[in-house]
Amino acid sequence: MIRIAKKTRLTPEEIIEKASNFFGSAGEGLEEKERGLCCISFESAGGYVTVSVADQEGRRMVDVESREFEYQTKGFMNIL
Repeated sequence: MIRIAKKTRLTPEEIIEKASNFFGSAGEGLEEKERGLCCISFESAGGYVTVSVADQEGRRMVDVESREFEYQTKGFMNIL
């Protein structure tokens, strides 16, 4: 299991859309389970990924937690 956080200037909508494209059916093929204004989560038979966004000092803090998708999570954080 891995949990990574990063600050970005992207809007919450941009972050959620990037996560959907990266982890969802167009990318890693995970099933989107939940989507909101500040978070999105995905599941597969063996693991999960949860992406959360929060405002912090005028920038967005992106927090990603995953199980069985550690390598992919690091790749996602590199595109933010």
